[in-house]
Amino acid sequence: MNRRTEPPVPALAAGNPLETRFAQAPVARAVRVLLGWLAVGALAVPGWAWAQPGDGNDALPPGLRLQTSPLLQENLPPAVDGQLPTFVSGDRLSGQTDGLLVIEGKEGGAELRRHGTVIRADRLEFDQGSSDARAVGNVLINRSGNRFEGPELQINVDTSRGTFVQPTFSLLNNGGQGDASRIDFLDKDHMAAHDARYSTCPRTPGQKWMPDWLVRATRIDVDNIEETGLATGGVLEFQGIPILGLPLLSFPLTDKRKSGVLPPTINIDNISGLELTVPYYLNLAPNFDATLYPTLMSKRGVDLGGEFRYLEPSYNGQVRAAFMPSDPLRGSNRWAYSVQHNHSLKEQAGVRSLGRHNPVGLRLNLNRVSDDNYWRDFPRSSTSLTTRLLASEAVLNWGHGPWAVEAGAHQWQTLQDVDAPITPPYNRLPSLAVRYARNDAHIGGLGGWDWSVRTEMTRFQADAVFAQSNRQNGTRALGVAEISRNWQAPGGYVKPRMQLHAANYRLDTGLLAGSPSASRVVPTVSVDSGLVFERNASFYGRSFIQTLEPRAFFTWTPQRDQSLLPNYDSAANDFNFASIYTENAFGGNDRISDTRALTVGASSRLLDPQTGAELVRLGIAQRLLLRDQTVVLPNAVGLPGGDPQLERLSDVLVGGRIQWDPRWSFDANVQFNPKERESVRTTLSGRYTPSNYRVLSAAYRLQRGSSEQYDIGWQWPLNDLWSTPVRDGVPGRALGAGQWYSVGRINFSVPDRKIVDLVAGFEYDAGCWLGRVVVERLQRSSASANQRILFQLEFSGFSRIGSNPLKTLKENVPRYQYLREEINPPSRFQQYD
Repeated sequence: MNRRTEPPVPALAAGNPLETRFAQAPVARAVRVLLGWLAVGALAVPGWAWAQPGDGNDALPPGLRLQTSPLLQENLPPAVDGQLPTFVSGDRLSGQTDGLLVIEGKEGGAELRRHGTVIRADRLEFDQGSSDARAVGNVLINRSGNRFEGPELQINVDTSRGTFVQPTFSLLNNGGQGDASRIDFLDKDHMAAHDARYSTCPRTPGQKWMPDWLVRATRIDVDNIEETGLATGGVLEFQGIPILGLPLLSFPLTDKRKSGVLPPTINIDNISGLELTVPYYLNLAPNFDATLYPTLMSKRGVDLGGEFRYLEPSYNGQVRAAFMPSDPLRGSNRWAYSVQHNHSLKEQAGVRSLGRHNPVGLRLNLNRVSDDNYWRDFPRSSTSLTTRLLASEAVLNWGHGPWAVEAGAHQWQTLQDVDAPITPPYNRLPSLAVRYARNDAHIGGLGGWDWSVRTEMTRFQADAVFAQSNRQNGTRALGVAEISRNWQAPGGYVKPRMQLHAANYRLDTGLLAGSPSASRVVPTVSVDSGLVFERNASFYGRSFIQTLEPRAFFTWTPQRDQSLLPNYDSAANDFNFASIYTENAFGGNDRISDTRALTVGASSRLLDPQTGAELVRLGIAQRLLLRDQTVVLPNAVGLPGGDPQLERLSDVLVGGRIQWDPRWSFDANVQFNPKERESVRTTLSGRYTPSNYRVLSAAYRLQRGSSEQYDIGWQWPLNDLWSTPVRDGVPGRALGAGQWYSVGRINFSVPDRKIVDLVAGFEYDAGCWLGRVVVERLQRSSASANQRILFQLEFSGFSRIGSNPLKTLKENVPRYQYLREEINPPSRFQQYD
């Protein structure tokens, strides 16, 4: 849409009477009079003339050119706004220049229009000197998209101050509707409605308006700058029943932040009883805020929680904390805190950067709780400290070109469970690492080489509470050097790689052999290679590009005795399509497996020839050990042990994915033991997503000898069962009013024959409000579970009352979509008339 900026219409010469009466063809005469005024104005301005046919810029002064714009301007500068002309039209117009102008029109045909404001009525009186306007009969005023209708209006067009008697109104930002005995327009951005009703439910034409929910108040003040409403003596009603009354009730007109009481959350929990949280939000500044979360638990008392967030150009972070005095559940004070901070330290902050454009970075992540049972007693804590391994770390890092330096301290808090103990990780106090890496380097006149050297010095210290005789504190010095080059061709690649891994240990208590120190150096050579074949193919009447991609990976690492070395951070890698093509069977740096093996595999894909989208992928891989793998991890108590890998052939990995149609997808991964002729691990999953707000997913997971589970998730409109389905709902706007939805996820354990985790419920979309009821069950231990019921009323564009299941649904239900989610802010031109 083109944007048009009109110059001010010059005033007519003083003394020229304007007394035009429309007897016949009123619209045509109004157009002719308006064109006549524009002609006089154009001829009266020196240097301006009517443009001749051309590019539209011929008659413009130098430096001014007409340009197109995709959007009309929402707001104009105040200096321009005060110079804009006023347009009037109607069936009958009479008056004097610079005096009182009277415009009449049938059924609201009299109109006064200025940028951002439109007034219509049966009769309009406009004083051109004072800019006072009076409208009577079928009055409508549109102020920047906000519409008001009623019998009588008095307003000053310049100051926007005025009074409207018995109006109804419609607000643009959130679709709010209402009525009042009187509205006082205080200025263009503020108004006060007396004896008012307000709701976001649509107004039904021709009927007495009684929405599903509304706010009754003796006075409602609307602030379009802060984008808030304030109801004095307000009562919130739902289906005619008062549910909340407050002397002052503040509510948002948009999603803009503002200080005040947030909607209370309510839920029923089998551990805490009835939980009531009344959050209070503090909008302290544009770049930092705070939220207080006092929670009353009927079985346990009061939990005081809070969060502080901040954002600056060079740093950002958040602090969260909670405190419950004298928790009856454990007979002690309960507390938790979490601190996250990221900082780019600059020279003016007192830290001199090592490089001009590479300031030192600081990262803080501190987490702590009062006791081992916190994770099970506060499974949904506002501080999110619900895992059993809580990391606390402070890290400084710097990088410049090929150099990278990192220094830090890392400590863990392990929350122990008698039925499922965890071996605590070693604390790293401190750790210093330096890395130098070059890519595409030239060696011996040949380019394309990638090489790097990494050094690290770390002090490892076991948790004193869980220290055992075999958990040895010590210092590890590490050096890793590697070089590789990738020879790439259109039909394949070959990538050789060499690595040298060296480590030195100095222990506080000595090794099992009695020596206080030990060293080992392990070289590794590997070659990764693959080919890519393509052909045109056709299946079931559809054309594809089919690929065949064989791959071979060879690695050779000699055996080095590492049985007496401590194990600070090594663990077995998961066996999958990624790890089968790697040199080391272990993660970390304390064990380097003596893998001398050849891995062979192949994959085939079907690609859409037009878009390149992958529709089908199939793959298979197996590893052949050329010699026994004798380097193993320590046993459960940290002593030398474990079984060497003597089987020459590994399990076979088979995987595939099919997405023939965008609505359907299937995935399968199987780890098959050819010797036992059975699968060791199987994962099968599928998803059906025909349109927005419709998704079904199912998965089967088997870990032989350990677990077997079914997982089902869904979001689906129940109205499909008894009415014609509404297709292709808009994201964030759902499928329309009157829709019921079922949503949930169930995880069922086959060996235990019970539901492990459950989230299931219903959502109802009434258009201007939504209702949710969700049941949640979380397994706390093998013998107990936490259960709660969440319910919520969400009044669209106003507030939510009840617990907040949205986060629970989003985190647990695959591809869950919110029924309400504002995507783009509204424009005043949506209601411009």
